[in-house]
Amino acid sequence: MARQQPPRPAGPAPLPTVQRLTVRYAKRGRMRFASHRDIARAVERGVRRAGLPIAHSAGFSPHPKVSYSGGAPTGAASEAEYLEISLTAGMDPGTVRDRLDAALPDGIDVIEVVDAAEAPRPLLEASQWRVVLPGVAPAVAASAAEAFLAAAHAEVDRLTSNGVRRLDTRAAVVSLALERAAVAGDQDCATLRMVVRHLTPAVRPEDILVALRRRSAMEPSSPPVVTRLAQGPLAQGSAGIAVGPDPVRAMATAEASRPDGRAAERGQVLGTCPDAETASLASTAPESAYGQLPRGAARPDEVGCAREPDGRDRPHARDRATEQRAG
Repeated sequence: MARQQPPRPAGPAPLPTVQRLTVRYAKRGRMRFASHRDIARAVERGVRRAGLPIAHSAGFSPHPKVSYSGGAPTGAASEAEYLEISLTAGMDPGTVRDRLDAALPDGIDVIEVVDAAEAPRPLLEASQWRVVLPGVAPAVAASAAEAFLAAAHAEVDRLTSNGVRRLDTRAAVVSLALERAAVAGDQDCATLRMVVRHLTPAVRPEDILVALRRRSAMEPSSPPVVTRLAQGPLAQGSAGIAVGPDPVRAMATAEASRPDGRAAERGQVLGTCPDAETASLASTAPESAYGQLPRGAARPDEVGCAREPDGRDRPHARDRATEQRAG
């Protein structure tokens, strides 16, 4: 008996992709607490608000063609997050950057947009991280880093959905050093800079901090502030191992080019010890990035701009049922 073919969805076929753009964006301030799913939803809704002619997949449940690379873990800020969007009509990358940045919620800032055909997506081999450790003496942090680098292995256990998994954090760390020391109030504050390879399974900065604590009395007085400065291919130069472009210069250039100065106002200050007010804000979970974008926002009626083929702008069925019961 011949196998019955599934029915085909009704309606016209989706428009083909004519342009792919690589977007570099930052996750700053309180948005470091947003999950990857929240970020993805915010980007999807920001693309719609910006009126970009985003391409959609085929089938019964079309989705915008947006792909992500090497997302930072929840709780970590980043100056170098990458995604790629597919468009059904060609657009100037600078225009896309301005419109998408204005449509995204505070704390998600578009730094650069380039045509993927002219500048392929960078090879993401490693990440450069900066970790601020409140209440940790510089001597203690430096001693812990030296002991970690001298060890052949530094295994830690991570609880996953499939049980406890053991990771060798030492195999992933390319470099680790004390960057600076400061005093915040009446306590010391040390800052570490590390370059970490992208392995499978991924080794996160918090895994490395667990390994450091096991080798010293290093115990921060408040949660560490973790920021990804750059990610890209490993480069061996005269100044040592580095990843990607200079993140501090790139961030300063991006902020200076914005007329409204929103990035400078809400951007995370890199390499400084948090004061009491900043620490209290960091301990409070913010509103999700997904919730900061209002539904039904107006956008320009552009020819070739993708619409909502699956009716996701209609009220959710659960919301309608709640309204009916309330009525």
